[in-house]
Amino acid sequence: MNRKKFKIHKDDTVEILAGKDKGKRGSVVRVLTKKDAVIVSGCNIVKKAMKKRSQQDQGGIVEIEAPLHISNVGIVCKKCGRPVRIGFKIDGEKKFRVCRKCGDIL
Repeated sequence: MNRKKFKIHKDDTVEILAGKDKGKRGSVVRVLTKKDAVIVSGCNIVKKAMKKRSQQDQGGIVEIEAPLHISNVGIVCKKCGRPVRIGFKIDGEKKFRVCRKCGDIL
């Protein structure tokens, strides 16, 4: 099984670069490697018809966060305060993600 590696991880703060929620920020809830997508909290909300699963469960129309393609989000640097590209720095055995603008560790 060949797993893809992405530069954006769970709990990273990202800004949406394209689409209906362009400019919104949120944290990454989940990374979907098979679809090359991420789910961002509070962004890309869609309505979905859900079926009733049990007697207590309520069906109907619910609002959920839909996945966004990973190319449409950019990680936000804490020092720069804006979406940046990510580079890597190797220090001995450790590998760090760094901001391409200021060089700060993400």
